[in-house]
Order: sequence, then structure tokens, then C-alpha cells
Amino acid sequence: MTNTILLFIAGLVVLIVGAELLVRGASRLAAAFGVSPLVIGLTIVAIGTASPEVAVSLKAAAAGQADLTLGNVLGSNIFNILFILGVTSIVAPIVIAEQLIRKDVPIMLGVSLLTFALAWDGKLGWLDGIFLFLGLIAYMVFALRQSRAESREVQEEYAEEFAEKEPHTAKTTVLNGVFILIGLGLLVLGSNWLVDSAVQIAQAIGVSELVIGLTIVAVGTSLPEIATSVIAALKGESDIAVGNAVGSNIFNLLGVLGIGALVAPDGISVAAGVMQFDLPVMAFVALVTLPIFYIDNRVSRVEGGLLITYYVIYISYVVLRAAENSSLSTITLFIAFFIPITFIALIAIAVRSFRARNKITLQS
Repeated sequence: MTNTILLFIAGLVVLIVGAELLVRGASRLAAAFGVSPLVIGLTIVAIGTASPEVAVSLKAAAAGQADLTLGNVLGSNIFNILFILGVTSIVAPIVIAEQLIRKDVPIMLGVSLLTFALAWDGKLGWLDGIFLFLGLIAYMVFALRQSRAESREVQEEYAEEFAEKEPHTAKTTVLNGVFILIGLGLLVLGSNWLVDSAVQIAQAIGVSELVIGLTIVAVGTSLPEIATSVIAALKGESDIAVGNAVGSNIFNLLGVLGIGALVAPDGISVAAGVMQFDLPVMAFVALVTLPIFYIDNRVSRVEGGLLITYYVIYISYVVLRAAENSSLSTITLFIAFFIPITFIALIAIAVRSFRARNKITLQS
């Protein structure tokens, strides 16, 4: 068991290093060829930070461990919003750009509900995979078109983070190409180690691959998103911090799950428990961001603490459900009342905020 855990940790480290090399090489190469920093941030960096999820999910799907793929995607999406944005806002309260509230978050919610609808029959087959992947292409086109209309402040923010920081020479071009190749190789190697060890851990402790995917695999593969969002928040780059989490969620559902459904020999089976709890939680998490983001266009430290509390409750439920613990009914009852009451309170605050804004507008 010790060797298996060490292999899991090694796979995780190799994945993260591979993702870093891939992002570094691809973003610098793109900048050298005149791609704007905003486009680099919205596409190359967003995909690069999600590359551990891609590598692990595709490896698991191809190996017939589709539960690990599904668990990784759902767990990562829940973790990205509840934990990453929660921690990020505690580090530094996040200001939310209007475009995120009006466009990106509704898209994330729509994609979450779409995934729920496609999984309603208990399976994500190749047709569902094609549909999701086409949705990814449409979203990337939309994001690139929207980048042209971004405000000067947002463009400067991305330029500060992703503009080319080295001279463009033949040597740097070759070096960045080598970074990309090494990064891809490490992603393949790391995903093999992580998936194999995750399956062994699940068998050893007697839980399903889905539970392992929802928990340790999801958290591990989301580490690049944590680093990107927290560092961006510390620099005051709120658009990057929030856009990274929201964009990663959209990419996970459309790209990772879509390609996973195409690669998996028999598609991705969706268990009844996932349909009854994990998928609705993911959709709820996407939904609850709207009132939180809308209230004063920011995520405060209090709201960040609320998001983290939700994640602790969710993980507690997943663990107790896997262990068939007798206290599960208490947790279920707590979730059944705590979440709706909190959501109603957030709606009430949002309505009050809207009325206050209208009052100020009328007075002016």
C-alpha cells in the first residue's frame, strides 16, 4: 500500500510539472508569434491548467475506468468553485467583472444543466461526447470573439501576466518547443501512474473508483488551478483568478467529459447516486455563484468562507456515503436544510442590493 501511495504522489507531481512546462512553452511560443496575451490566457493557459484533468480522465476512460473519469470531472468542478474561489477570496476579496456575471457564469450553469440532461438516461455515449465536444469548439470561438471587446483594464491585466517576457530567437523557439514535448510526455507518464495507483487505492480501502475520483484525484489534478487563482488574486488580477476557475469548469464538462465519452469503449456510465446527488450538487454550485457574484460584484471573505463550508459538507457526505456511516442521515438532513436556506438568504441579499442600486440611480 505504501508503494501505491508513493506512486500516486509521484504521478501527481509529474502531472503538475508536465502541465507547468506545457503552459510555459505554449504560452511563450504563442506570444512570440504575435498571439495577444488575452487570447493566451483564455485558451492556452486555461487548457494547460486543466491538462492534468484531461490526461487522467482520458487515460481512465481508455482503460475502461469511466467512473474515475466522471468522478474527476465532477469533483474538480465542485472543488474549483467551492474551494479554490473560497480560498482565493479569503486571501484577497475578489472583484467580479461584469462579463463573468452576464456571460461566462451563465454559460457554466447552462453547460452544467446540459450535462445533467445528457446523463439522464444513465450514460454518456459517443453521441453525447460529440455534442459536448462541439460545444467546446463553439465556446472557444465565442471566448475568442469576446476577447476583442474586453475593456482596456482587463487586457492590461492579462498583458501583465501573459505577455512575452523573453526575446524571440531561434534558440528560444526550439527551447519552448522542447518544453511542450516534455510537458506532454510527463502528462502521459503522470496520468498512467496516477490512474493505476488510484484504482489500486480504491480496491485496497474498499471504495469505488468514483469516490476516489471525486476526492483525492479531483483535488490533486486541480492543484494548477489553485496556484493560478491564488497568485492572480494576490496580484490583484481578479479577472484571471475567477476566469480561470469558471473557464476550467466549462472546459472540463465540454472537453474532458466530451472526449472521455468518445474514448471510453462503452461510454461513461452514470450511477443513480451520481444523478441523485453529485450532478445536482455540481449544478447547484454553478447556480449559487450567480447571486454571490452579483452582490456588489465581488466575493467577500465571508462568502469565501461560506463556499469552503459547502465543500467540507460535500466531502463529508461523499466519505460517509462511501463508508455507509450511520450518521449519513444527519448529514443528509443538514444538507437538505442548510443549502436551501443559505441560497434563499443570498437571493434576498441580491434583491436588496438590486433595489439599493436602483434607488441610488434614481436619486442621481
